[in-house]
Amino acid sequence: MTFRTFNTFKTFRTLLKNELKMSFRGMDMLIFALIMPLAVLVILGLIFGQKPAFEGAPYTFLEQSFGALCTISICAGGVMGLPLVISDYRAKHILKRWQVTPVSPSLVLAVEISMYALYALASLVSLFIAAFCFFGFKMKGSLALFLAGYFLVMLTMFSIGMMAGGVSKDSKTAGIITSLLYFPMLIFSGATLPYEIMPAT
Repeated sequence: MTFRTFNTFKTFRTLLKNELKMSFRGMDMLIFALIMPLAVLVILGLIFGQKPAFEGAPYTFLEQSFGALCTISICAGGVMGLPLVISDYRAKHILKRWQVTPVSPSLVLAVEISMYALYALASLVSLFIAAFCFFGFKMKGSLALFLAGYFLVMLTMFSIGMMAGGVSKDSKTAGIITSLLYFPMLIFSGATLPYEIMPAT
């Protein structure tokens, strides 16, 4: 490892640490990315328990909904957190200011992406532990395929978030775009309101 690579890694780690501290103080991501998925899991677990997803199904309703629950934190970071941060950085010319320092704007954006990815992974682990310990959750099928799909969804949502933040002139515009993206995804994705309890229309 060269000195420059080591220095870049050290800078990345310091920035990530500071961004996480500021994020914890804001509480938004703690609520939407960590607490909310667990709350929805507990509600679904208490309502449906070990009931099969449908009559004769070889898996429970909770097992069917687990994948959708995991995407709540991805969407919170990808289509809420990232666009707001990027648009705010652009509007205040913060990324331009980084260009005259040893830290590049791309490194700052990489830190932001990593932070929201950490939130998503922390949510995944906490959901798995809670579902396993309290509701007897068992993952059926291929774990590798599940993780491949999980990271594909993360890549897709983060890409959408980067684009939304890039086309927004300020954080207010980004807030409108993120609301239009996030809340329909949250409500109609089957995560918070399962398809089975929705009316046919």
